[in-house]
Amino acid sequence: MKKIAHLILLAGMAGTLTVQAQTNVTSAGQSTNITPMAAVLAAMTNTTGVTSNITIVTPATNTTAVSTPVAEVTMTNTPATAPAIVTNASIVAVAVAVAPATPVAPAAAGIPLIQFSDVPLTTAIENLARQAGINYMLDPKIGYGQPDASGQVKAEPTLSIRWENISPESALLALLDNYGLQLIQDRNTGIARISMKDPTALPALITRVVQLQYANVSNMVEAVQSTLTDKRSKVIADSRTSQMVVVATDPEQDAVDTLIAQLDKPTKQVLIETKLVEISSSPTSQKGVDWTSTLQAQHVAFGNSSTFIVQPTAATPGTATTVNGVTTISGAQPAQPGLVSGVLANPAVIASTVGGFGPEGFLNADGLSAVISFLNSSSDAQVISTPRVVTLDNEMARIAVTRGYPVFSVTAGTANTSGGSQVSYTNVGTILQVTPRISANEQIWLKVDPQVATYAGLQSQTVGGQTFQAPLFDFRTFDTQVLVPNAHTLVMGGMVSDNPISTSTKVPLLGDIPYLGYAFRSETKTAVKDNLLIFITPTIVKNTDFRATETQFLHSVPTKRPTMIDPNSLWDGTRPYNWSNPTNTDPAQQIIDEPSVQ
Repeated sequence: MKKIAHLILLAGMAGTLTVQAQTNVTSAGQSTNITPMAAVLAAMTNTTGVTSNITIVTPATNTTAVSTPVAEVTMTNTPATAPAIVTNASIVAVAVAVAPATPVAPAAAGIPLIQFSDVPLTTAIENLARQAGINYMLDPKIGYGQPDASGQVKAEPTLSIRWENISPESALLALLDNYGLQLIQDRNTGIARISMKDPTALPALITRVVQLQYANVSNMVEAVQSTLTDKRSKVIADSRTSQMVVVATDPEQDAVDTLIAQLDKPTKQVLIETKLVEISSSPTSQKGVDWTSTLQAQHVAFGNSSTFIVQPTAATPGTATTVNGVTTISGAQPAQPGLVSGVLANPAVIASTVGGFGPEGFLNADGLSAVISFLNSSSDAQVISTPRVVTLDNEMARIAVTRGYPVFSVTAGTANTSGGSQVSYTNVGTILQVTPRISANEQIWLKVDPQVATYAGLQSQTVGGQTFQAPLFDFRTFDTQVLVPNAHTLVMGGMVSDNPISTSTKVPLLGDIPYLGYAFRSETKTAVKDNLLIFITPTIVKNTDFRATETQFLHSVPTKRPTMIDPNSLWDGTRPYNWSNPTNTDPAQQIIDEPSVQ
């Protein structure tokens, strides 16, 4: 009883001195800065017969950068005139030297030192709850110092601990958990309740909302689910806000935090710099005399198998009439030769007779022609493209330098449907797909898929008696995977198309005569060669590579253009002019002309 009364007396004195210790007036009438904790500790250590065994070091910081020395001082005051009262609750105070003229900042969340030596459990709980600012009450079922159902008094345990750099809340929860107690918060009253834990009860579920910074919510939910062992625990994703609702036990919450800290990191980015160099060359050499048009497709026809398109007519004598000794012949028609088809129609060198043709024969030919060539020609082209793109790690980047070619699709008509045509476009050119993946040693794994397409001409096909033409395209492609060091260049070549063509013509026998044979033979040489080189340089983008651009775009004032027409004027307006208001300004126009709107 004396112990309890003594503790109540100490608590009352501590509360009184805490309020009065804000300003301590000295005999000189000057105010000195004494912290409330120092005043409480000093008052408690000056109490008769009290020996301190509780150590609480509160951090003291100031606004300046001067370090404050901390000294642990044990203050024991036992007067010789009064008998000492031996108790288990004693206090060890720590004096903190603070500059008198420097304002003291609020205490930090962590306490540098918490030490209890043979202190009752309820006393330790009371001190830690006061430091944490928690209002609480003990469950009567705890019953320390009271008889239980069997009549035995339940003794209160004492503890001796030393903790450094820990917050009062964490220290209180650890202490309660060690002795089978739990702290239950009451949101209605704001007073917590300390009660005994039920050994058979399942661990309590804690609901938290976790905000993701970089990771995708859908991918993270699958990873978090793997850390949950309790069947009651679950994870709900909110893709709109990139948050997760985690309902799990306290150990599982710690595992979730550890996993998210390792996975929710910014995805690295890779700068893909490419250079596409396409070189094409097609020299042509034509020399000689080409008699192909004369000797290869000479049309020769001999004979007389022509027929009349217009039949010939005989001459008509007419009718003779004599008047006054003058004879006049009327109705006489000369003979018509007719119109002949076939061989004789084209030369048109003979005339027909009324009786037809005899057994004569006629020759018809196309004539002689030759092509003389003595010329060299060349066509060289070099196309260079240097696209640059930034992509996320393990995400594909697509670079395309193409041209759209139309492709016509013709549908033949039937008895019940009408035909028609459609036009679609195909991309022809260079398409490069690159997927980077950054390894742990700053090397970049690349998956490269280039595709080069060129237009090759038209091809004709006859289907159903109709001839259709379709474009032809040449494709060159390959797929490879390589490992490239950071900021190094990968060169890919070998996509070469070399097509030499040689064409020659010769007139037999005449083309073999020395020197004179050059007039009867010709030769055409063509060498078409295309070469494509691809240079790829992947570079890992660092956070320091980004630079903010200073702009005044949002603060700029739009330029006011002169009005070309005034719809409210007497000359340009269509409304009746208001002579009572010379300005005659439309209300909507007044709002537009306000400076705030401009």
